[in-house]
Amino acid sequence: MENIEEKSFSTPVLSCKNLSKSYGKKTALTNISLEVGRGKIVGLLGPNGSGKTTLIKLISGLLCPTDGELAVSGKPIGVETKKVVSYLPERTYIPDWMKVRDIIDMFQDFYADFKFERAIKMLENLKINPEDKIKTLSKGTKEKVQLILVMSRDAELYLLDEPIAGVDPAARDYILRTIISNYNENATIIISTHLIADVETVLDEVIMIQEGNLKIHSTVDDIREKNGKSVDELFREVFRC
Repeated sequence: MENIEEKSFSTPVLSCKNLSKSYGKKTALTNISLEVGRGKIVGLLGPNGSGKTTLIKLISGLLCPTDGELAVSGKPIGVETKKVVSYLPERTYIPDWMKVRDIIDMFQDFYADFKFERAIKMLENLKINPEDKIKTLSKGTKEKVQLILVMSRDAELYLLDEPIAGVDPAARDYILRTIISNYNENATIIISTHLIADVETVLDEVIMIQEGNLKIHSTVDDIREKNGKSVDELFREVFRC
């Protein structure tokens, strides 16, 4: 039993081998090969149209690869991996007619790893009334509710697509603290974002993609030591921002 647990822990939470995705004649990702270990907070960075959301959707099982291999915790993408991946899309998807409590109850019924008490505590901390209807909430508050739903699961891999883009600067630090304080320490978080300076302090690794190609996969410490730059500075240099 001990050997099985050790093997499971040593298995990368995410593994991509020659992963490619095309939409007709348009190529979104080309031969992406990388591994991400457990207990990491990883920044997925790149300009608009670089393939970040496509990669996230492939990992979450919403898209199928054109070529290559993709696995979560050693398993090919499918029903079993969807049980351990918690995905926050960039766009709001909660029906307006529902109350906040309704969507919390639905997630509790749908996901075996959903922590109801954790969700209620985060609602309280963000001063969101569970009895409010979704249609009465601001865009930023709707995004906070979606984040609460995602972070209330005890998943192995969290995929967050632009989690702080729609909130005011004053709330960003709190939301980032919410993210890092509400996930299993043996799990991994992948954050896709344009707001690099805001998230850099919480990142362990970065993955930089340009035009569907992997440009950089490195630890934040290595970037600072070998390049003498912050992640934000290196990003601007690589992508000429």
